[in-house]
Amino acid sequence: MSKIIIPKDYQSTLGVYETQTAIGNIKKWFEEALTGSLKLKRVSAPLFVAQESGLNDDLSGVERPVSFHVPALEAKGEVVHSLAKWKRMALHQYDFRIGNGLYTDMNAIRRDEELSNIHSIYVDQWDWERVIDNDQRTLTYLKDTVQSIVNAIVETSSRLHTKYPEVDVFIDSNVSFISSQELEDMYPELTSKERENAYVKEHPTTFIYQIGDTLRSGQPHDGRAPDYDDWKLNGDLLFWHEALGMAMELSSMGIRVDAKSLDEQLNKADANDKRRYEFHQRVLDNTLPLTIGGGIGQSRMCMLLLGKAHIGEVQVSLWDDETIQCCENKIHLL
Repeated sequence: MSKIIIPKDYQSTLGVYETQTAIGNIKKWFEEALTGSLKLKRVSAPLFVAQESGLNDDLSGVERPVSFHVPALEAKGEVVHSLAKWKRMALHQYDFRIGNGLYTDMNAIRRDEELSNIHSIYVDQWDWERVIDNDQRTLTYLKDTVQSIVNAIVETSSRLHTKYPEVDVFIDSNVSFISSQELEDMYPELTSKERENAYVKEHPTTFIYQIGDTLRSGQPHDGRAPDYDDWKLNGDLLFWHEALGMAMELSSMGIRVDAKSLDEQLNKADANDKRRYEFHQRVLDNTLPLTIGGGIGQSRMCMLLLGKAHIGEVQVSLWDDETIQCCENKIHLL
């Protein structure tokens, strides 16, 4: 069952043909800006990984991956949820050095996603990862990296306005940083999503950091798998979407676990069974490089910068009958 918002008097600024051209430009311009600021090299990415590799991401721990039998291997494959662990292994195998990184054009299926204006079962994102040293495992370095990403988004938005001056979406380059505990203290009676909406409405570019660990209320701000982000050094980048009147997450990112934080988080999450996987063993024995990385939603980026009210206006996916009926004559689903 979908949860659809149809903004009053909504009308897309660009038609379908112009939208397709604009999507291509946004993706090209953002890649140029992002790779320049973070020194990233494009690499090929897997659509699926072996089920027993331990490389697929568990996200919040409840999503079921799409799996399939591979007769030639007598094994099962899984369509990726994201590439957080795979990227770190690739940086090691490809011999990337400190200060350099990679990015991929990642496509995934998240079959358990609840359909809404900003969610579909199809995910497309820029997955990126960069090698760092131990001295860079700090909140200051995380915040500096977030600002670099926001600057790349603002640059992309500026180029979009030059080509399409009628698009009246403007991105605030000033990032408001707030911890998940500070957010809970500020709005103790609200749910985590309600807190995000209340805060981001007043601070249209926001980074909420330290997500995954239990807050003083006894609940985490949001679920996070214990084996890729360091819960003390991660966060979500959100923007205010004016047409929908809500906060929209564009990126989840963080400094990745080292041996100490992985050990602690596996214990906290009661996920010690993961220690059997090669990836986890290589983090625990310090074989893999220290890294920072994340995913940046491509469709959501296009949706935000173009002022679209539904993600189906910028990507092709499957929709239930309610969504199709609600959008009929108002929102053009691709």
